Amino acid sequence: MATVGRGRGARARRAVTTTAFLAVTLTIASAAGCTTGRDAVDDGRDHGRGTATAPSPTGQETRPTPSHGTGPTPSGQISGPSPSGQRTAPGSVIAVKIDNSQAARPQTGLNAADIVYVEQVEGGLSRLMAVYATAVPSVVGPVRSARESDLELLRQFDRPTLAFSGAQSKLLPLIDRAPLRAETPGHTRGAFERGADRPAPHNLFLRPRALLSREPGAAALTTGFRFGAAPEGGHPSASRTVRYPLASFTFTWSPGRHRYLVAMDGTPAVTTDAGPMAPATVVVQYVKVHPSRFHDFLGHATPYTETVGAGAATVMRDGRAYRATWKRPTATEGTRFETNDGKPMTFAQGQVWVVLAKAA
Repeated sequence: MATVGRGRGARARRAVTTTAFLAVTLTIASAAGCTTGRDAVDDGRDHGRGTATAPSPTGQETRPTPSHGTGPTPSGQISGPSPSGQRTAPGSVIAVKIDNSQAARPQTGLNAADIVYVEQVEGGLSRLMAVYATAVPSVVGPVRSARESDLELLRQFDRPTLAFSGAQSKLLPLIDRAPLRAETPGHTRGAFERGADRPAPHNLFLRPRALLSREPGAAALTTGFRFGAAPEGGHPSASRTVRYPLASFTFTWSPGRHRYLVAMDGTPAVTTDAGPMAPATVVVQYVKVHPSRFHDFLGHATPYTETVGAGAATVMRDGRAYRATWKRPTATEGTRFETNDGKPMTFAQGQVWVVLAKAA
């Protein structure tokens, strides 16, 4: 599944010019123009202005959903008032679904995430889920639609907020029943904005601080991950590539930065606000991937990625690769990684990327 290779090319210059986009071209979608409810389909239309644009590369039909959590948190607190009356519960992570099509790059706010999950979607393409707890950037995006697999993945957190552009209509009842807060355009005033330099649906951005009054904190990261000194073993590994049917991710160790530089589809991955994407730890987690019960409007089945269970993994840190195993007995538990001799697999301090790759 994974092959060794090196990403090359030059894309960093684009990040500089795109930063100006964030400063001057994000336009706030007006409360009157943002459609709420189940009749606005995120099939490539700009719902804030009602103008037609090109359809999504995945062809996925998506719809905004109502938000969850109208009552208090288990602790009886909601952090601060808002125009919609909603706020993320204190101590809960915020997860954002990030567009990763070519038209969506370079993205914004990814380097501030504590964890970035990589998943396969329709047509062999990829999408990202960025999880924030210890730092919250001012802008994140572009934001895209949710998938059924996200609900299982997020059960490891205590009442997380999931920010996304919408979901396939038949998936909405599952999202309604999930123990999370769903945030979509038109729900919380000032949270979502449309940029002017790209076509919809690749121009929707989130301002996370409109959804919470402070960072949730490290205690909210109930992932089961362990951080500390590198374990014994492993082998030197300068670069590794993970391939999906129509997407690839290459992680190349940079001794100078003491991080892994990310390349997507052979091109260096950068952000508009913080330079190259460079996690401290990269996990290739081999999981079961099979067609879900949901389809896009072309009839293509949405892949379902199982993150509960057990399997093999490769963990990369400090320029070395470790063979490992992963275990997540139930959805409400985090994932524990161990070396092949049964010892805890520790991660380097800093951002973690988890690439969910199909097991052979």
